[in-house]
Amino acid sequence: MKIGILALQGAFLEHEKMLETLNTNFFEIRNKTDAEKDFDGLILPGGESTVQRKLLFDLNIFSVLKEKIDKNIPVLATCAGLILLSQKISNDSNITFGTLPIEVKRNAYGRQPGSFHFEGNVKNIGNFPMEFIRAPIIQSVFDKTEVLSETKGIISGVKYKNQLGFTFHPELTDNNSIHKYFLSLV
Repeated sequence: MKIGILALQGAFLEHEKMLETLNTNFFEIRNKTDAEKDFDGLILPGGESTVQRKLLFDLNIFSVLKEKIDKNIPVLATCAGLILLSQKISNDSNITFGTLPIEVKRNAYGRQPGSFHFEGNVKNIGNFPMEFIRAPIIQSVFDKTEVLSETKGIISGVKYKNQLGFTFHPELTDNNSIHKYFLSLV
């Protein structure tokens, strides 16, 4: 099993550390050649979604990854990665992959001072420490998207087919349960 991690910007190193705790092979996707490699799962990390989106197109990576996602490669998307997957963004017209049937709102909790920690339940996992940093919120889900977690009454985690999306950063905790769950889909 080999996991590709989008490594253009954001918290990709933290995802790598999580996969190391699970003895899983991974590599960084930094250009089109990397994206064209064979791999079994994809991680879209947190960071700045507008920067990641721009680089996906500037480096000609977008169409290669879009094709893999359309062919149902398992994806774990956190924070900015979730925004990249979303079909609708209420406060931004720039849709990227558009494969996850949800509507999100970028930076919904405000700037950096609005960041917070929350202990919540994630379906199929149990209690999980959630780190929210300039996080989006999931305003609504469509199609057959399953809600996996809520935080203070707001959807914070979803699953659609082989796509997992979270508004928080599981890679910034010491708990590798979400990554383990993702690997079970691979």
